[in-house]
Amino acid sequence: MSKNLKITIIQSELHWENAEANRAMFSEKIQNIEGETDLIILPEMFPTGFSMNAEKLAEPNNGETLRWMIQEAQKNNCAITGSIIISEENNYYNRLFFVFPDGSFQKYDKKHTFTLAKENKTYSAGNERLIVEYKGWKICPLVCYDLRFPVWARNTEDYDVLMYVANWPKVRTLAWDTLLRARAIENMAYCIGVNRVGFDGNEHEYVGHSAIYDVLGKQISTTSYETEFTETIVLDKEHIESNRKHLQFLNDRDHFILK
Repeated sequence: MSKNLKITIIQSELHWENAEANRAMFSEKIQNIEGETDLIILPEMFPTGFSMNAEKLAEPNNGETLRWMIQEAQKNNCAITGSIIISEENNYYNRLFFVFPDGSFQKYDKKHTFTLAKENKTYSAGNERLIVEYKGWKICPLVCYDLRFPVWARNTEDYDVLMYVANWPKVRTLAWDTLLRARAIENMAYCIGVNRVGFDGNEHEYVGHSAIYDVLGKQISTTSYETEFTETIVLDKEHIESNRKHLQFLNDRDHFILK
């Protein structure tokens, strides 16, 4: 168990529907990370951008991008996560992989597909939440539009870190900033959002605002919001434990079952 966890967030432009170029770009950015890190977080659909062209772009579960993630995790002795377009049993998924330093991995399929962009017409929705246990930390990884649904993120497992990978457009940046902070406060967990910047192939603009918030909703990442950047932040387990013990907000949560 580690009392500290080093998180590296990479906010970047993406080459539209060009997985090979994006893998090469992120390899270079990862190589340039200063010092050691425990976990690298990449945006949603980082190999392609947020595309509905799944028939052309989808990879199998053991495809080239997952193999690349495994290689990077093993080479850098850290975990790495982000989502990929996956084809499985005649369905397409917006699938997040959490790859451990030894090359093993877990997966989460995006639960809330984005109806405004007709993601629900292309991708099948997941139905199971994932809690990753890594170095004595519990991490709940979710994807983009999931951010708007607090019940899905509800901290019933006493997780330590809530994490969103995203392609969240500029036009709704206020909602992104507000909801990330709210999810941290209501769940008494670190909340991390990693978004992209630049324009995609549909001329939608993204301005990033990737950030890390502590359990009280204070932003602890410091890098400029709207440009490409890589930043490593150390999370402190004592910060979680002391505030939960003192405030006891999670003890007073409502108990209910979804049907």
